Amino acid sequence: MNPRFLHPAACAGALVLAACASSPPSASRMDPAVFTPMSSSVHRNGDDLLSAGLGLDGLRAMAAPAFADAAAPTVAELRRRALWSSWRGIADLRPEGGYGSLYGSVAAVPGREFHALATVPGARHPHRVMLQLPDAFDAGRRCVVVTASSGSRGIYGAIAVAGAWGLPRGCAVAYTDKAAGSDYFDLDARQGIGMDGRVAGRDQLLAFDPGDDAPANGIAFKHAHSGDNPEADWGRHVRQAGEFALAALNVALPDAAPFTFDNTRFIAVGISNGGGAVLRAAEDGDWLDAVVAGEPSIHIDAPGARPLYDYTTEAAMLMPCALAALEGLPQSPLSALATAMRAPRCAALREAGVLEGDDTAAQARSALAALNASGWTDEAIRAAALSVDFDLYRAVAVTYASAYGRYGVGAHPCGHTFAAQNPDFSPRAATAAERAAWWSDASGIPPGAGVGIIDPALAPPDLTGTGITCLRALWTGDGVDAQRVRTGVQQLASAPPRAGLPVVLVHGRDDGLIPIAFTSAPYAAAARAAGRDVRLWEVRNAQHFDGFLALPDYAARYVPLLPYVYAALDRVQAHLDGQAGLPADAVIETRPGGTLDAAALAIPGR
Repeated sequence: MNPRFLHPAACAGALVLAACASSPPSASRMDPAVFTPMSSSVHRNGDDLLSAGLGLDGLRAMAAPAFADAAAPTVAELRRRALWSSWRGIADLRPEGGYGSLYGSVAAVPGREFHALATVPGARHPHRVMLQLPDAFDAGRRCVVVTASSGSRGIYGAIAVAGAWGLPRGCAVAYTDKAAGSDYFDLDARQGIGMDGRVAGRDQLLAFDPGDDAPANGIAFKHAHSGDNPEADWGRHVRQAGEFALAALNVALPDAAPFTFDNTRFIAVGISNGGGAVLRAAEDGDWLDAVVAGEPSIHIDAPGARPLYDYTTEAAMLMPCALAALEGLPQSPLSALATAMRAPRCAALREAGVLEGDDTAAQARSALAALNASGWTDEAIRAAALSVDFDLYRAVAVTYASAYGRYGVGAHPCGHTFAAQNPDFSPRAATAAERAAWWSDASGIPPGAGVGIIDPALAPPDLTGTGITCLRALWTGDGVDAQRVRTGVQQLASAPPRAGLPVVLVHGRDDGLIPIAFTSAPYAAAARAAGRDVRLWEVRNAQHFDGFLALPDYAARYVPLLPYVYAALDRVQAHLDGQAGLPADAVIETRPGGTLDAAALAIPGR
């Protein structure tokens, strides 16, 4: 064991107790958590927990908060910018979207933060955990909201989901980056990211270090290169975040200790991958009181369900061509470029025998029919235009192939690597300023924040087609690498939540990245068949990315999903307080476009 990590059995003394979680009897069958010693910081007087003093106007600013020295930002600057980036990547902050007026708040919440690294027993690498403790926390009505970052985001990735709901209500909020996050490692400089977000050398404690055998060039990051297949442990990561919350509360509020799972309310919430993570935690959720999962990436063995890697690689291959069969698609700043790539993809797939048709129009209809036959709805396909425009399906497939197959740096089965890029897409070394901003700016999955995907097969006319064909074959093929990736996917299969645990799912009918037909709908059906208490809200005209409603054409067509997640949390809290029953299933009608009001949101009554 790394000597810098501490096991609860070895806890002794005030300093070490800061790293040890309480283990009530109800948790005895779980693996004990392993934490590094926690750090703490105070956030008051213009530097609060929710926005680091930016407030709603600062979060709406188009430019990120500046660093005084681009190559050496301070810890406070990094935190402020990480919060700005996390808010803007998740929430619809437009005045027309209703945030701060119709729902939600970023009013200053003073308090303290506690950070550490936690390690799942058997894992090679840790994940970040954090507790935000508001000054208004009521130890007599002890409440913790536990969450996991969406996508592959860093530790603040769920601030707009869990923090913004829980902190103003006086709840402490516990976070995990679920062993993904923005702790990139620069292989050229041999530098990574320290606990406080600053670039650091290997002589210091890093949140991710690929090891001595890693290649000498490029960029490594935990989700792709840890060798742990972290998604298989996402439920355990959430559980450890809860254990860390108890440890931090016992240290921060000794007069009110002990805090245990038995005397503290725990509500789990997350969206996207974070939604999937809290559902995995619900499987052995005797420590949880309720779960709300928004647009969850979850796979269960049930009719209609499909694993993420399956439908993502299918979309990466077919969707660019299929969209040529549709008119009136949503437009983004990258739509023109993506449109130009449709005919080359269609032609390449026809030549490979995947599609039928002698021209682009016929080939596009063939691709569209194939997607419909495999379960894609028309609404999901239209919304998928955004994911095609921003190359999101390929980005997901490249990283997840590496993670599922447990491939190390430089060992990707399709030859993909990651690096800073020249204008011609060739790799180069990152600059000091680029490295300094990774922790605050990166979404945890390239491309972005100055890090790109290096595809050795990149070539016209269908630039990414050869690489995507390779990625798809890792699901459909019979080779050693395909078997290795599929084995990793098999380790993700979920089970229903524990009996008696209230669970509410909230999912957009138009989700084109994590379609409801492959995830929430079959999960809810399977859970109910097992006698579990799962409710499902299906929101019309909601796609996957509230943050992209800043694009005018998307704002005209879609509504945000986050207000419904907040509403589900309100209903769950009322149920736990004995004030109301759980919300009923609902297909929620909405009115996109214009300024949202209560009628437009059509949040179901109790």
